[in-house]
Amino acid sequence: MDINISAVAEAVLRALESNGTMVTEDGIPVGISNRHIHLSREHVDILFGEGYQLTPLKDLSQPGQFACKELLTIVGPSLKPIEKVRVLGPERSESQVEISRTDSYALKVKPPVRESGKIQGSAPITIIGPKGVVTLKEGCIIANRHIHMSLEDGEKFGVKDGDYVTLDTISERRTRFYDVQVRVSDKFRLELHLDTDDANAAALKNGDTVSIAEIQK
Repeated sequence: MDINISAVAEAVLRALESNGTMVTEDGIPVGISNRHIHLSREHVDILFGEGYQLTPLKDLSQPGQFACKELLTIVGPSLKPIEKVRVLGPERSESQVEISRTDSYALKVKPPVRESGKIQGSAPITIIGPKGVVTLKEGCIIANRHIHMSLEDGEKFGVKDGDYVTLDTISERRTRFYDVQVRVSDKFRLELHLDTDDANAAALKNGDTVSIAEIQK
């Protein structure tokens, strides 16, 4: 049986509005993050050789961020490697590895769900490069669900940096995401970031849109 997704979406919105839930029909585009690595200058030197410069491959949605041509291998306690993990630039002050929950089962690591950059007390992981090996005592996380917004977007949606919202998706696997962090900055462009596990569970792909159901108090 064919399903009219637009009709379903309208029905869901009407039902939510009748329940007094704040709903916005303004779509927030989805960006799906596969496993990836952020590197410090120190670790670029160890993994690729002294003075090595990361090679930009393509720009990402957030201004100044880019995918690199460089690919690395990560290894956890299982000693089962995950190869060809993309490096993202530019360099950071601390190295960080972002994986999905599914990846963590293969690696046998226990990464916490964290905001990017909040690596204190996170899981250890080993990174293998063409010139050397780096073992991070902490730095492996599962990135939390979050929305990047410009200052204008924050005003439009009525949220501020650090707020949390609930999102609704309209797809063949309709889903509601709770505890989605809002990150507002003049350096950001509007986009929801999900990992591959969340995106697959909700049958979402890059460029799909979601809506804010409510601002969590």
